[in-house]
Parts: sequence; C-alpha cells; structure tokens
Amino acid sequence: MEHPGGPGVSLSRLYRCILTGSCPERTPAEFADVILSALRGPARCEDGGRCHGSTVEQMCMSASLVERIACGLTSRSFSPAVTSYCEEVARVLFSETDVIRELVQNFLSDHLMVSHLSAKSVSASVFYFLQTSGTVSPVWRQTCEQAFLTSLPGSELDACLWSLTDILKRLLKSADGEIFMELLAAFDSSLGLLCSKFLLEDRQMDDSICRQQGASLYLLLELLEVLTASSSLCGAAACLQSQRITHAQCSALLHAAAGSSEYFVKKRAVLLLKRAVLQKAGEDWATGDVLLSAVKPQHISADTSLLAHSVLMALAADWLESLQVESASFFGGIRAERADGEQKSDDVMLRAVSLLVLKSAEIYVQSEGGTAGQSRTTEDYGYPQRLWSFLERNSVHLSTLTHRCCWISVLFGDQDDDMMEAAKASLSIFLHHRRSSDLDDSADLDVACCHGNNPHCIFVLLLQSVSFDHSILLDFLISTETCFLEFLIRYLKCLTADWSGFTAACRRISSQQGVAPASCGHVIKPTTESGLRLVQYGSSEESETDDMEDSYRGARTSDGGKSRFSGNDDKQEVRGEPGPIGRTLNQSLHLVNKADEHDGTSSSLSARSGPASCGALERAVLCLAELRALLTRLQAKKLFPYNPTSLLKLLGQVENISQQKQLSKFNKTS
Repeated sequence: MEHPGGPGVSLSRLYRCILTGSCPERTPAEFADVILSALRGPARCEDGGRCHGSTVEQMCMSASLVERIACGLTSRSFSPAVTSYCEEVARVLFSETDVIRELVQNFLSDHLMVSHLSAKSVSASVFYFLQTSGTVSPVWRQTCEQAFLTSLPGSELDACLWSLTDILKRLLKSADGEIFMELLAAFDSSLGLLCSKFLLEDRQMDDSICRQQGASLYLLLELLEVLTASSSLCGAAACLQSQRITHAQCSALLHAAAGSSEYFVKKRAVLLLKRAVLQKAGEDWATGDVLLSAVKPQHISADTSLLAHSVLMALAADWLESLQVESASFFGGIRAERADGEQKSDDVMLRAVSLLVLKSAEIYVQSEGGTAGQSRTTEDYGYPQRLWSFLERNSVHLSTLTHRCCWISVLFGDQDDDMMEAAKASLSIFLHHRRSSDLDDSADLDVACCHGNNPHCIFVLLLQSVSFDHSILLDFLISTETCFLEFLIRYLKCLTADWSGFTAACRRISSQQGVAPASCGHVIKPTTESGLRLVQYGSSEESETDDMEDSYRGARTSDGGKSRFSGNDDKQEVRGEPGPIGRTLNQSLHLVNKADEHDGTSSSLSARSGPASCGALERAVLCLAELRALLTRLQAKKLFPYNPTSLLKLLGQVENISQQKQLSKFNKTS
C-alpha cells in the first residue's frame, strides 16, 4: 500500500487538477519532479528495459499526463491560469530534465502499454515543439532513425513507427506542409532502407518470424498510407522517395497481402493499395478541406499507372487464387454467423479487392497500352472474370446471385463512395470492350451480363436500390463524397446511344424481380411538377460534351468543396436511412425548401418515384424526369452549386427518346 503522500496519489491528484482545469497546489518544479520520478521507476533491468511491478501504473499515468499537457498547450484549450502553469511545467520537463529522453527509453519496455503510451506522449511533445519553435527533439530523431536502420521487430521499432506516423498525420491535418517535408526529409533514406528489408517480393519466412514482424509490418503500412497521402496533400513539393514507396513497392505489397500469415496484415495491405489506386489515401483522417485543396504532383499519374500495371500483372499470375479471405470478425474476435449457420464474409476485404481490380483495369483501358494495337477483348473481361470467381469463392451471398450485375449493388450497398467508383470503373471497362469488340450491341450486352458488367443493368439496379427516388440522386449530385456526377454523365451518354440496351435491361430486371410490366397509363413529359415546361431542348445551346466531366470536377472543388447554401453544415455527414444506400436527404431537402420559399410551392422529395405497379423502365425514366425538373427549378433559383446545363441536356434527351418510343408504340397499336 502506498502512503498517503506517495507518488501514485500525487499523480492522480495532479491529473485530476489538469482535467478539471485548475492549478495544482504543487509548484511547477515539484509537478515535473513527480512525473519524472514515476517515469524513471526504481531501477533498470539488465536488458535495458524497465522493471515491472507497482510502478507500471505510475509510468503509464505520468506518460499520459505529459501527453495531456503537450496537447493542451498546442491546442490552447487550457484556461489562462492553467496555461501559464503548464507552460512552466513544460519548460522544466523539456528544458531542464529532458523528459523526452526518459520517454524514449521506455520505447524498449516489454510492457506494451508502457511503450505505447510513451510513444503517444513523445508524439504530442515533438509536435508541440514543431508548432512552437520548429525544432525536433534530437533524442527522438536519433532513436527512430537507428530503429529504422537496424529494422529489428520489437517494441522500440513499433513505438518509433507509431510516433512518426502520428506526428506526420498531425502536420498534414494542420496543413504544415513545409515543416512536414523538412521532418520527412530527415527520415527519407532510413525509411527507404526499412521498407527494402520488410517488403520483399520473394520473402519466405516461417510462421514464427511472420508473427513476430506482424505488428511492425502493420504499423509500417499505416505509415506508408500517410506518406502516400502526403504525395497529394503536399502537391508539387512532394518529391521524396519515401512518398512514392507504396507505388514503387506495389508488387511487394501484393505479396504481403497474399503471403503474410497474419490476416490483419493482409487486409491492411489491400486497403492501402485500394486507396492508392483510387488516389484516396488518408481519406479516413485527413480533413475534407485539405483533400479538396490539394494539387496533385506531376508524378502521381505515372505512379498510379505503374501501380495498376503491377496489380494486373499479379492477377495474370493468379494472385487472387492465393489471397485468402477470412470470415468477418468483430471486437473481441467474435465472428458473426448468419441465421443459416454460415459465417458472414468479410465484405470490407471483398470491397477493397474488388475496387483494386476494377480501378486498375479502368486505368489500363484508359491508357495507351489499353487502346493501342489489336483488340484486347480477352484482357478487358479477363480481369472482371477473375474477380467474379474470387467473389464467388469467398461470399456465399454473392455466389447465389442469379443476375451477376447485381453484385455491385449487393456488395457496395452501404458504401456510397465505393459503389460509385466501382460502377464508374465497370462502365469504362464495358465501353472499351464495346469499342474493340466485333460483336453486335445485343450480343455484347449479353457477354457483359455474364461478367456482371452490363452498365444498363448496373444503373437500373442502382435506381432500384434507392427505390427510384430522384431526391437521393440529387443528394449524390451535390455531395463531394462520391464520383456520382462523373458516372452519371458518362452513363447518360451511353444510355442515349443505346436505348434498346437500356430497355432490355429494364425488362430483364422487372421479370427477375417480379416487377409488373408497364402499367402506368401515361406518357412521361419533360415538364416541371407544376406542369409548366421550362426547357426547350431543341433550341438549347450546344455544349462541349467532351469537356463536361472536367468542368464539373473543377466546379465541385472550387471554394474548398463548399457550396454557398450549406452554411455551417457542409461537413455534416449525410449517411443513414433511408434504404440500403444509406443516405439521408438533409442537403437535398434544404435545397428544395429554399426553392419553395421563392415560389411558394412545396415538394415531397421523400416520396418514391412512380407507382409501385410500374415496371423498371417506367420508374427509371420517371425518376430521371423528376430529377431534371428539380434541377431546373434549383438552377432557376440560383440554388445549385454548379452549372448543370449539360447534365440537364442529357436528361432531356432521355425524356425525348422515351416520348418518341412511346409515341411510336402508340401509333403502331392505334
């Protein structure tokens, strides 16, 4: 038992004071001495680590207390009195006693909690000095550099990797690009050597060594994502080799994904590659404003093409056949089982693999290598076919689908951004195959259905997944989270050029889903909800459709991705109900309510498009017509964040074709 004035009690009181925003009774020098005494412990072990015993809790508490002080001073979250007190404590700790040296020595502790909390404390402290003075602790830097050069798995290497990753993340979040590059430059060569030792394409190790390196390799993959993200976030300044390791070592990462005995390493490697090929590294922690304002460096396109090429080469060498996917696991390791006793597949892994393959194939068909020379139809659908075989082996649910084109909606149904990326990549593959194929359009679509790649089916199934609700499409259009706008423009061009393929897909889906055939009893007209025609498409100004996608992308990233009508809610997520797509209608409802305030009308955006008795064709056309009418209203009231004229023209063409087909059918039956 500790006596009432013991160090454990003192630490608890000091921590409580800092958390409650009050100054402790002890002087700053006494405060620092209590922390330092707890960090040092009673004695050192013979192996250089820390001895275990009653001091472990004190060491953890003192490390956390240093972290809290450094974070509070950096964020300026303390009251003026506490700030003044903590600044004096920090001066004593960092200048007079060099507490970072004590914390860094605890990296060697074989007690994982002590080592990790010490790494967190050092990270916060180093970042504090970078923000206040621009200096780096030489002890921390030398320790990390030596750990990277020796590349010995263990607690010290893990703590160094974690602390460097955390500091670099903090710098990127705070948009300190210059300091980031200066710090990374100091580790550039040692990180390159570390990766060359850990990432080997032909590495053959026994399970014990793989397990020993598992944690270190996982942390290295975390660091690689930060470095990959910095390539975009730092723009033209991103010129260090360590920032391009993910792309340069893609083959080794693919080998790690397939060859590691630790599943968490496999999964992390695949997620890193997926985000790299999508150019979305860091999306789960980088702020939206930083991501949108980033200027891509010149080498990013070439690096991404190299990565895609490596992925396709691995596919040709049966990489998917060697990639194992475990059942889904949850906190504590409990694995979910379905009602029928089957274990639930790891959909996160399946989605990551799918996007890695599809996006790599899309990059290939859009490159010179994918278009030059003779027909490459075998390669075009060879990759999706290999992917489909992989999905069938690893997902009971997907293997039972009677219509393969359902797979995108089924697998990505609750991940809007990934689903749109998959649909867009699939469309690019289809269009390239159609250009290079000798088949007629009907036969080409049949082949595409066999590979789950018919764009008409995918689009109608997407509409069906949101109950043909045009307001959810509006929500996608005004969101910066997905590439729906780019996908919709490309698909509408495909639809207007292949109406028969679209109608055939609608009939197929209606029959397979048990949806009744056409029974709406009316003709779709390009009118507003109040019945007033707003746009004469025959006299609309012609637009440069080839440049539409680029102009839309530019419009969406202007002003940091914010729209003038969003106020302070532009960062609010719009995920949740209704339907499997997982979207609320907060943004779109806000837009329409603003429009209604201008003209005194009201709209029911949450109402589903068209009677349930209609077939897929009628409901799809009606959904697009309602979307066009709503966009026209919003544009007229200057409530839409970018100019949708070209999009409106394409939607109008869909309505006109539908009217012509219905009129022709009516004349034949009259």
